[in-house]
Amino acid sequence: MLSTPTRSEVIEVICEGAAREMGLAQGAAAKSKIHAARAALAELEAFRMQQPRWLPYRTYRWLAERRASRFLETPLARDFADIQQRLIGIAEGSGIGLGATLLFNALEPVLSSLGGCTACPGACSAVAVRGSRSATGEPMIARNFDYLPLIQPFYLVRESRPKGGLRALEFTTAPLAGAVDGMNEAGLCITYNYGFTTDEPPEAAAPISMAITEALQRCRTVEEAAASIQSRRRWGGGILMLADAGGDIASLELSSTREFLRRPEEGADALSHTNAFSSPHMREVQVPWNAVYTSSAPSPLRERRVHQSSETRDQRFAQLLSEADVLDPDGLAAIMADHGSDGKPSDTTPCVHGDYWNTTACLQFFPKTRRMRVSYSSACLANFKDVVL
Repeated sequence: MLSTPTRSEVIEVICEGAAREMGLAQGAAAKSKIHAARAALAELEAFRMQQPRWLPYRTYRWLAERRASRFLETPLARDFADIQQRLIGIAEGSGIGLGATLLFNALEPVLSSLGGCTACPGACSAVAVRGSRSATGEPMIARNFDYLPLIQPFYLVRESRPKGGLRALEFTTAPLAGAVDGMNEAGLCITYNYGFTTDEPPEAAAPISMAITEALQRCRTVEEAAASIQSRRRWGGGILMLADAGGDIASLELSSTREFLRRPEEGADALSHTNAFSSPHMREVQVPWNAVYTSSAPSPLRERRVHQSSETRDQRFAQLLSEADVLDPDGLAAIMADHGSDGKPSDTTPCVHGDYWNTTACLQFFPKTRRMRVSYSSACLANFKDVVL
């Protein structure tokens, strides 16, 4: 269902000016969410599992903050100086300190590495259509963000207005300088699914979300954004869906050391992906297809096959897209809200309802008209709010 909210109902933070000023604005506007997020870390099982039983939690968190600071200091200064200043601003504006801010921003690649705490967000889905598959001819991206319900209260949409750069609407969480998903004033759209990777960067590197923010600030097309992101040192695995106002769409598979750009097959105008790589080249650095979660994973995941959800959801999206002809926004929303052939929602259906992950936000992007729809809910209960950049 479409609604007509005011911009302030969708956009919680407006970040404008130089990088540090943008961070200050985010930190101040989202201060209560950022402090609540820091308190919620104590409830995040994936984070607490690394804590020795003999070590007090506050000491453990402090040590984790110092480690994140040491790890990110060099790559931020070397590769993302503006993001570094933005993080300093977030820390100052929120009052939680730079170490705590850096810890939040380091959790992203840690949680996407099986070598870390084996807690990669195991769901997330994206579908893109254009041309003959779009009811309006406009390219569209639909995206489910499947994550822990514990984190849902800290979501926000910010409008970034960087000095000398492109304005963008970005979906993220309150303490992050990087973006999870976004669309800029040129119509470039990027969404980010996590991946399961085993390779490590040859030297310290920053998270993928920071490269997304930079691309939204500088790039206008899928081609430009893919080249920019692939050229950056990065830490972690992911699969990005990209679209632009000219009608180009692509799926960009990333690890810390490799990349692969996939476009629709000849004559096709649709793409979909979840959390599993499609390229044999990328699967060489992906967690093995038969791997299972061990006792080092959060309890609801143990003894389950890591790729089970991705495999099943990829097959279901392929089926749903083959059965559909032309899709409008509501038709795309129905695909994202699907509960499987038997109508029973689970952690392997496009709309995820699981013991650990759930669909906690759903978004749609329309690059030609610079419109975004967002709902902080499961896809089957989505009540979208619209905003135009």
